[in-house]
Amino acid sequence: MSNPQWVITQDKTFRKWLNSKLAVRQLKPVESLKQDLSDGVVLIHLLEILGNESLGKYASNPRLRVQKCENVHKSLEFIKGRGIGLYNIGAEDIVDGNLKLILGLIWTLILRFTITDINAEGLTAKEGLLLWCQRKTACYPGVEVRDFSASWNDGLAFCALLDIHRPDLIDFDQLDKSDHKGNTALAFKIASEEIGIPALLDVEDVCDVPKPDERSMMTYIAYWFHAFSHLDRIETAGRRVEKFVEMMQSAWDMQNNFEKRMAELLRQIDETRKQWEKATFEGTYTDAKQQSMEFAAYKRTLKRAWVAEKAELMSLLGNIKTKLGTYGLKDYTPPPHLSLPNLDRVWTSLMQAENKRSMQINQKIREIKEWLRKQFSEAANEFALCLNTVTMEISALAGDPERQLRVVRNLHANVIPLELELHRIKKLDQDCVEANIEENDHTVHSYDDLEYEYGLAKESVTKKLGFLENQIVARNMTNLTPIQLEEWESVFRHFDRDHSNTLQELEFSAALASLGLVYDEEEMHEVFEDVSEGRNQVTFEQFIRFMVEETEDQNSAEQVYQSFREVADGKEYVTEVDLRHSLIPDSMIDDLVKTMPSITLENGRKGYDYEKYMESLMSGPSNGTNGAQR
Repeated sequence: MSNPQWVITQDKTFRKWLNSKLAVRQLKPVESLKQDLSDGVVLIHLLEILGNESLGKYASNPRLRVQKCENVHKSLEFIKGRGIGLYNIGAEDIVDGNLKLILGLIWTLILRFTITDINAEGLTAKEGLLLWCQRKTACYPGVEVRDFSASWNDGLAFCALLDIHRPDLIDFDQLDKSDHKGNTALAFKIASEEIGIPALLDVEDVCDVPKPDERSMMTYIAYWFHAFSHLDRIETAGRRVEKFVEMMQSAWDMQNNFEKRMAELLRQIDETRKQWEKATFEGTYTDAKQQSMEFAAYKRTLKRAWVAEKAELMSLLGNIKTKLGTYGLKDYTPPPHLSLPNLDRVWTSLMQAENKRSMQINQKIREIKEWLRKQFSEAANEFALCLNTVTMEISALAGDPERQLRVVRNLHANVIPLELELHRIKKLDQDCVEANIEENDHTVHSYDDLEYEYGLAKESVTKKLGFLENQIVARNMTNLTPIQLEEWESVFRHFDRDHSNTLQELEFSAALASLGLVYDEEEMHEVFEDVSEGRNQVTFEQFIRFMVEETEDQNSAEQVYQSFREVADGKEYVTEVDLRHSLIPDSMIDDLVKTMPSITLENGRKGYDYEKYMESLMSGPSNGTNGAQR
């Protein structure tokens, strides 16, 4: 009577399983479970391999039945000693070759040493192994693992397990899903050759029967579980190592970053402190103010950047320590010169240096401002004293005109160079303005006041100089009356606009016209050239000599009468307006209108009869003369 299919399949599968375990001792492969296990020797070897311990002395070459039974009994006792239940099986069953009981024993060993350690979420070994298969193949279309039998007929479940773990060995999408044997054969081949899974089953054991043997399938698939679980553990361990290395690399990078940034911060602080120690002042407000602005800019920019960097470095060091502490690693301590306590010491020193630098700049600015005040006040006070001396000497002049002239000329020579000193005072004043100096307790003088007073003093000396020179000239003109000299000098000074004691051509022409001497343009130019002797200016002495020459024969009443006619523009009377247009001094006009006979004109205004006025003064009738119009 032939054995059922499941017995045949289990016999083959369990024998292959048994041989895969015995291979570590290089024992002869078992060819028949019934015969080769009957003396108990193979069974003892198997248990020592599975249990990883010796079973003690036994009959290694038993010939008697009793020796064989003793070997088998030792094996069964070892199994029971491991808490594995054995039911309805004794040593004689194995010695006598009861295949079904032998298969049951091996299955018990397979469960205990191959499948039992498979557990998932508290399930039994069988349920845990099934759940593992279902989870691994859930994402593959056409694969549905419901059991350890018919769900594997088409070979796709085996291919899916390969693809999910080693996609480099198989391409699930390219499989012919209808080729059940081809898919199964491919999976078995790759599992054996590439993964090292023993070929416990043949393709026919899976594909040629409607329901493959469950125990045989579980035994084989358990090898797949252990093989890929081992790969998973290696990958997990690799990922764990990778993560650890990444973490350590990150921690090292953070440490290097901390030390690099800390060193750079300390370098910048040290460099800045040295710059402050070497800093010098030029002694000018501009330089001191520039250094003050640079110091203020440092506090707004670089100092704030350092404050932020200091806070970030403290935070970074805390992060490094936290990261290392999280993984239970040795704490990181920066080198002493890069430590936070050293940074605090350097920072305290920086604050002291910063305060010293601020005080130096402020003190220098105060010193420069006070120096500028004194510089300006000394120059201003001395300048004012000089001006006061000039004024006093001018006011005290008396006596001989020649002596006065020598004194005034000396004063004039001294006053002109004072303008250079005034320019220096102006520069000092500008320096004070630039330094925002609004008060000066060392002087009451301002630049504007000194400039104004200098102008007055210079004008006073110039006028006095001209006056004395004119007086000396006038004194030498012995034929002049004091009234004439006074009149001509007054006119000359009136038209000497720039106080140069000379008259330009237009000024000379206007002066003559005010005195009644009117020439046309061509005549006036010739007269000016002649009087100035070709020098384009007429001195007071030249002006007086010309007037003397012109008036020596022109003071007759007849000539005065003709002059009145010219002032009246040919009319028989003259008006006050005519007189004022002639540039006769106002005081003289007032005297004339009081003494000249008045007449009432048609428009009701007053006129004055110069003919009757002159007739009362002239000894004979007025006939008029020719020559220059007077």
